[in-house]
Amino acid sequence: MAERTLARRLAEFATQTSYETLPADVVDSVRKRVVDVLGLCVAAHRLPTSTAIVEHVREQGGRPQATVIGGATPLPAPLAALANGVLAHSLDYDDTHLPSVLHPSASVVPAALAAAESSGADGRGTVHAIAVGLEVCVRLGMAGYDREAGNSTFFEHGQHATSICGALGGAVAAGLLLGLDEDGLESVLGIAASMAGGIIEANRTGGTVKRLHCGLAAQSAVTAAQLVRRGFTGPPTVLEGRFGFFEAWLHGVYDPTAITEGLGTEWAVPGIFFKPYPANHFTHTAADAAMALRDRGLDPARVERLVLGVPGPVIRTIGQPIEGKRAPETGYQAQFSGPYMVAAGLLGGGGGLGLGLDDFTDDLARDPVRRELMAKVEVVEDDTATAIFPAQFPAVLTAHDTDGRVWREEVLSNRGGSLRPLSDDELELKFRDNARGRLSEPDIDLVMDRGRRLGELDRIHDLLAPLAELTNLAGGPRD
Repeated sequence: MAERTLARRLAEFATQTSYETLPADVVDSVRKRVVDVLGLCVAAHRLPTSTAIVEHVREQGGRPQATVIGGATPLPAPLAALANGVLAHSLDYDDTHLPSVLHPSASVVPAALAAAESSGADGRGTVHAIAVGLEVCVRLGMAGYDREAGNSTFFEHGQHATSICGALGGAVAAGLLLGLDEDGLESVLGIAASMAGGIIEANRTGGTVKRLHCGLAAQSAVTAAQLVRRGFTGPPTVLEGRFGFFEAWLHGVYDPTAITEGLGTEWAVPGIFFKPYPANHFTHTAADAAMALRDRGLDPARVERLVLGVPGPVIRTIGQPIEGKRAPETGYQAQFSGPYMVAAGLLGGGGGLGLGLDDFTDDLARDPVRRELMAKVEVVEDDTATAIFPAQFPAVLTAHDTDGRVWREEVLSNRGGSLRPLSDDELELKFRDNARGRLSEPDIDLVMDRGRRLGELDRIHDLLAPLAELTNLAGGPRD
């Protein structure tokens, strides 16, 4: 008997699990991630790129199958997945898996919700599909994690593993919801692998293209599932084959055991980190350290010099080129700046869980007071932080003040992960903060309630219906 391919192993895992066999913590985690993503989609409507993607999919038109958050009119499922995936990832507020450094939910959840709504799936089937899709996404990402180097090989090659692996994870989720069997799910991986993509140079030097990545992945996922249902097939050796996924992306250097070991019994899903702040995850502990120094009494006006020690591999993202990181021109650039996060933490946050969306505006990025503080920040490698990375994204912040005093704060684990989890109340606060101003309070309560009861819903449309049309109750965009 021929050895089962990796795609076949993943297809078997998908079909041999069910909502009833999912561990309780996996079900709970999926429910929370769906609500988190929906809040991000609502909040993202403050951005001009969100207006652009919603207008783009509306212009395409087509059969009304699925809800676009804030899009009013239902659209074909792939277009709804595209728009919602863009919205979910645009604020850099979506969850992260470590050490793969993936943002799994922003691709998988929009793909699954669009497929579920278009197929009439219930909440149980949707929770199961999302759980499986997230697990597939993470395991593919971990197959490309280089333990010796302590970093993702995808990342080293300039590839956005989030959208590359998210297309495949989302395709399995969508395939389940469209009723594909093992053969079909094997093929859906084979087709989605030819549709996956994304490069991450925008993290370093700007541009808003990264906001598209999870949307394109979610669109590809749903499209792949629909094409398989119509008879298209993919190669069974799509992952490990001589011209397959891992050869194409990773030059054949990958760990197959990361895909197969414990598959179906050990779940990565509950360990995916929720983000407390709307910024690149590498910067979060810098903000925590700065807020801690502020709480200890450090006066920003008396700061003479700041040294931000971080893992070596993250410097190129949050500390290079240093001239640009000290002087971001936009709120989006500020989200990828270590110096900005230190300044924001020292000066105090504008909401959310310490730093909120109101802390990342174009005006604040160019604020003279913040610019003055950012100019004093050096970003250097810290050996302790590098040794821990990428299991966490640590930071060590040292401040020298005008009185000659030296202040030091270590933050060695990320808030929102298993070592410092966000409580249910904190996740609800995040959702409410994201939705407020564009959803009425009764609709916020309704979405929260239906999200808590996701597995009990007869149809996913009931969860999404209150989100189809948004208002701007705040009287204008906050940025």
